[in-house]
Amino acid sequence: MSDSNLNNMKKSKRYDTSHLIEDQTEPGSKGRVLKNKLGITSKREIDRHEKAEQIRTIEELTNVFSVDHRFTASDISKIHNLWLGGIYEWAGKYRQVAISKSGFPFAFPAQISRLMVEFEKGPLHKYTPCRFKTLEEVVKALAIVHTELVLIHPFRDGNGRVARMLATLMALQAELPPLDFRNMTGKGKKYYIKAVHEGMERDYQPMEKVFTAVVRKTLRDRERK
Repeated sequence: MSDSNLNNMKKSKRYDTSHLIEDQTEPGSKGRVLKNKLGITSKREIDRHEKAEQIRTIEELTNVFSVDHRFTASDISKIHNLWLGGIYEWAGKYRQVAISKSGFPFAFPAQISRLMVEFEKGPLHKYTPCRFKTLEEVVKALAIVHTELVLIHPFRDGNGRVARMLATLMALQAELPPLDFRNMTGKGKKYYIKAVHEGMERDYQPMEKVFTAVVRKTLRDRERK
């Protein structure tokens, strides 16, 4: 579904979401910042605030979930709310607006609850707690869980970052250090996006390559310290 089709759908009476706070931007932000509790209008400032809250959240989460914890859909919402609850009204709640990136559509809002139940019964149940014997098995678990969550894109914003926080928690269960995700940004972002798209066909090998690089870099950095 193209961005233009999504916009047309939002304008129709049936799918009009303009009244929802999650579909509104902060006055004075020129449409660049989602409406927030802090009244922030600068994109740079909101990004900085979200980053600081993300660091706080991942430190807090290491004390919330044990190494033997099996994650649930409710846990995913809890992570999102712990991170963005002080910034956005819709934090931790499944989105009600249709979204896409570069013409690639994510799950339609009406499907999200069902898909998250399936995600919990499937990948989350199978791959968490992430306590596997080999590094290859750990990488496979990380890749599948990450890909499936990103494809659902359950929240209005912050889905990729929540998926990375979940991957970090899974890595800690596997007795790995906190993951270094710089391979997923910059030059590696294009390949990462392609790996997400390949996941639509249940082809997880591209994402396994991404996580193999992430884990290897993380372990190399730990050895240097």
